[in-house]
Amino acid sequence: MNASTTRRAVLIGAAAAAAALKTGAASASGPVTHIVRIKRFAFVPEQIKVNVGDTIQWINEDLAPHTATADDFEWDTGELVQNQVAKVVVTDDMQTSYFCVFHPHMKGRIVRV
Repeated sequence: MNASTTRRAVLIGAAAAAAALKTGAASASGPVTHIVRIKRFAFVPEQIKVNVGDTIQWINEDLAPHTATADDFEWDTGELVQNQVAKVVVTDDMQTSYFCVFHPHMKGRIVRV
C-alpha cells in the first residue's frame, strides 16, 4: 500500500468511529454514554436505544429547570438548571419511559436492546 491509501484508510476509520460514538452505538470495549439534550422544552432525541450498563446523560440547554423522571418515579435526575448535567446508569429492570416533573408534556423513552 502507498502512503495516500494508508492515510485514506485511517481517515475513513476515524470518521466511522466518530459516527459510532455520536450515535451511541455499542462498543466492544464496554458501556457507552448516550447524550440527551433538553432544549425547547423537549428531550432530544425523544427515544434512545441503550444496553444494560450504558449511561444516559441529560444536559439542560433551556433557561427553565427540568428533570428526567421515570414514570413510576423509580429514578430521577433531580432538578437540572441551565447547563447542568445528570447521569443515570441503565439497569435491566429500569423504567423506560420518563417525563419532566415541571413540564409533564415533555416525554422520553428508553429502549433496551
